[in-house]
Order: sequence, then structure tokens, then C-alpha cells
Amino acid sequence: VVGRSCGVATQRQGGEQRPPELALPLSPAPGHSTALPWLPPRSPQLLSGHSTPAQPTCHLPSACGGPTRVTLGEERAWRSHRSNAGGHTCLPRRTAGAGSLTPGGERGGNNAGHTVVVDGKEYDFHLLPSGIINTKAVSFIGNGVVIHLPGLFEEAEKNEKKGLKDWEKRLIISDRAHLVFDFHQAVDGLQEVQRQAQEGKNIGTTKKGIGPTYSSKAARTGLRICDLLSDFDEFSSRFKNLAHQHQSMFPTLEIDIEGQLKRLKGFAERIRPMVRDGVYFMYEALHGPPKKILVEGANAALLDIDFGTYPFVTSSNCTVGGVCTGLGIPPQNIGDVYGVVKAYTTRVGIGAFPTEQINEIGDLLQTRGHEWGVTTGRKRRCGWLDLMILRYAHMVNGFTALALTKLDILDVLGEIKVGISYKLNGKRIPYFPANQEMLQKVEVEYETLPGWKADTTGARRWEDLPPQAQNYIRFVENHVGVA
Repeated sequence: VVGRSCGVATQRQGGEQRPPELALPLSPAPGHSTALPWLPPRSPQLLSGHSTPAQPTCHLPSACGGPTRVTLGEERAWRSHRSNAGGHTCLPRRTAGAGSLTPGGERGGNNAGHTVVVDGKEYDFHLLPSGIINTKAVSFIGNGVVIHLPGLFEEAEKNEKKGLKDWEKRLIISDRAHLVFDFHQAVDGLQEVQRQAQEGKNIGTTKKGIGPTYSSKAARTGLRICDLLSDFDEFSSRFKNLAHQHQSMFPTLEIDIEGQLKRLKGFAERIRPMVRDGVYFMYEALHGPPKKILVEGANAALLDIDFGTYPFVTSSNCTVGGVCTGLGIPPQNIGDVYGVVKAYTTRVGIGAFPTEQINEIGDLLQTRGHEWGVTTGRKRRCGWLDLMILRYAHMVNGFTALALTKLDILDVLGEIKVGISYKLNGKRIPYFPANQEMLQKVEVEYETLPGWKADTTGARRWEDLPPQAQNYIRFVENHVGVA
């Protein structure tokens, strides 16, 4: 099962409890090796992602497996990239086994972009779980996801042209998932214009309607998949009321109500065979015959609506708790939690970034790391690894292991700095500030480590890494308190 889960990936595998270990995926960017990176003995087949600052991955302790965001079967090993905007690249290296479920979502929407490369073919996913390309896996979009149906089918059609087949036979959609309407997307853009006019700055949303849809959900005026598939007259009445509410708030907003309802009625019949009671579906998956289950999330820890760099965050919970609320999975089903983090830090869009390097170092990291947002095409801001952020993510998510990615991007540096603490008004602080103005004022204390000036893209074992690279990894482990 692959399920979207707003920034968390959950893994459950046959009751086996694994010790904390460090997985080391390397970068598959153009010009870099694309072979499977080093795997320590008995390490989970979870080598996924880059995030800012850390992408939580939860291990469900009795029936599944796979990497962050994507699982394509029992014997699939992965390497992938991931940005704090949710984009990543996965390169599977083995054939998939049977008996896997890939819940593609518990939170978020099509504001995240994932590029998945399989057998030389490149697929782009936003709403579809990345595991949909595996014909032996069932993919599930959970209740926490907000779904734009036109976007879902447009995405499917684009990937069909690239070779995706029979996806609708392998996709299950929760009846409790909320719907994103075209006017939500229009409002998203209008709100950004308003912010720019009133405050001189905006949040930098993807304008996919995610925030306005979650606003409707919180206001209890939103509409769900189950509403669309029930009494369409009742659905139409509620849709018109919701549309008129938005028009009253945004007088310039134009909505083709009848045209949108006609399209939605057509989409309703297309998705009807895919829709299930999501809670019961996940319960059966967890308690039925053993299978590998991986929950795929959208964004990184510091984009979490509660724990992120508010207001420059997404509209849902990307941390571990989102797995429970976004899919209906009980907390006791979550075991190990893997934090996936780059060997340096990136951010898409505006917001405080204490270790950002607006200089040749930042340019080098951006260029070598091919740091571009998948959904928006925006250039990612880059800086040194910030251990204050990583420790904060650990406080919230409780990592039992770390997966460090894109270490090879640092190969050319003679020395590497790591942010180890913050000072505010001359005093060291032990916490990550909630207030953006305070965060803008912190002074970062750095530790400078020697670089290795050697190509690590061919490393497949710990022993293959230069001593300085090993020391860098151990330094991160020791300061965060997670191996």
C-alpha cells in the first residue's frame, strides 16, 4: 500500500524490529552514479528522499516495507531525491514482489511534485501515489489528502503517454478525502496577490488551491468524495453555497458553477469504482494477510502547519502524527521512524533560513545538486547543514535512524561547515524559535570540518567512503543523537 500522508512515510514489515542504522543514499543527479548506494547489514530497504530539514519515515512494526514516499513491492530497493516542496526522484534497482499496499497520501494535495524514474522512463506524480507504476501494488489516497479531480485525471493521462497502464484498477480513494475545486485554486492566487499588495510579500504557495480547501474543511463547509458520490442534487446545492461564499469574499472571482458541476458529475462516475471506506480499508490492510505497507507523504518537517516555519508552511501536518490522522492508522501501529535529510540544507520559496549561503557556496550546492522545485520550477535556496533544525525535527518526530542523502554534492569542497547552535542577543538558545522575526535574527555557530575532495558516487559500502566523509556522517549522528 502506498499512501499520501503529508510528509511522512510509514513502513510496516512482518513484525521485524530493526536497530537504528544510517542509510546513505547518494545523488542520482545527471553526471552522478545511479547505482544503488551502500546499504548497511539488515538496513531497511528505505533509501529515500531529501528534505529540508528532515523527512520523517515511520516503521509500522508488523506488515510492510519500502522507502519514504514510495514502495513498489516487497523486494524493491530505492534511491530517491526529495525537496522540502515534496519533489523527488526514485530509481528502483530490483523487481517488485507481490503483496504490497502503497497509501499515496494522508495529507496535502497536488502542491508536491515527484519525479520517478523506472527502467529509463520518467514519470511525474502529484496526486497519484508513486507506487502506482507497480502492477503488483495497490495504491491508496487517504482521507487527509485534498483532491483536485481534473488534476488527477490530467496527471494520469500524461503518465499514460509515458507507459503507465491500468492505473485505475490499482487505485483506491478514501471516501472521506476533501475535494479541491477550480475556484479554490483561483482564490489561492487572489490571496497571494492580496498579501503582496497589503504586506509587500506573499507566502509563495503553488496556487493549487490547497490552503483554501483546508480552510473550507476547517470551516465545515467543504465537500468530500462521499458527498460527490451520494445525492448529486444535494451536492450541487452545497457546491453552489460554497461557491457563492467565496464570491462574496472575492468580488472579482468568476465561477462557472453549472459548467463545473457538469464536469464533476462526469468525474464522479469515473472515480466511483475506485472509492472505498478508507478507515475500513486500512484496518483490513493492517490486520489481514501480511503485506508491505508504505505511507507516502508530501512535504518536510519544517513545512508542517503546526511545527514548521509558520506562516511559510503548507496547510497540513507533515510530521509523524499526520500518518494517524491522514489515514486512520492507530499510533500503536507505528514503530521505527526514519529521518531523511540532505547533507546540506535547502528551501523553496521565502521564509527564514539561518544557514543559507547567498554566495558561491550556495550557487555550487544549487548547481551540483540540481536544486529546482519539481512542481513550481523555482530555484531552491541552499546552505550548510543546520543541526538545530535537524534536532528540532527529531524532537517532534522521534527518529530512530537517519538516512543522509546527496553526500556526493559535497565532494568538491575543501572544508565543510555545519551549523551546530543558535545565539539570540548574544546568548545560546537550546530551542528552535517559533517566531519568524526571532529566527531571522539568530546568529549561527558553525563547526568547520575538513572536506574529502574525492568522488563518492561509486561508494556502495561504508568502507568505500573517505575517512573525512565518514567523520562528517558520525558528526551528524553524534550531534543529533540518532544513528
